[in-house]
Amino acid sequence: MAFTRIILTSAVIAATAGLAFAGGHGGNPAVKARQSHMQLYAHNLGILGAMAKGEAEYNADAATAAANNLVAMTELNQMSYWPQGTSTAELGEETRALPAIWEEGGFAKAMEIGGALNQAAIELAAVAGDGQEAIGPALGAVGKQCGACHEAFQQPRN
Repeated sequence: MAFTRIILTSAVIAATAGLAFAGGHGGNPAVKARQSHMQLYAHNLGILGAMAKGEAEYNADAATAAANNLVAMTELNQMSYWPQGTSTAELGEETRALPAIWEEGGFAKAMEIGGALNQAAIELAAVAGDGQEAIGPALGAVGKQCGACHEAFQQPRN
């Protein structure tokens, strides 16, 4: 598990550094970093979701790795992804982040949801190796926290 965290953290740091250098070529680097982070969430959730639905063969090692990746990602400090002035109000379609996250109490609510997401990811990682049937309920709890943050702070897709 520690090895997985080291690899994931290194990958995220490398991707974030690359995005920071690419920032001058269009797009806000902080927005790109948070979007990349969300893409990594989606990738790992997709692996687990496909297994839970029977669309992919269950593999305990792959399920455990994906769940551990989610835990590691929920433990990363994401504050540099969310600078003032990077909402839909300022950047339009470049982002779907609503200004509400920067309003009073927004970050506190996001941190609360983030803590609940971390706990749900830890619980998912604890059962990910226990078979296909174990993934679904735990994955649902993770999805509930993702949805809570998106509902409060993300503009819906058109």
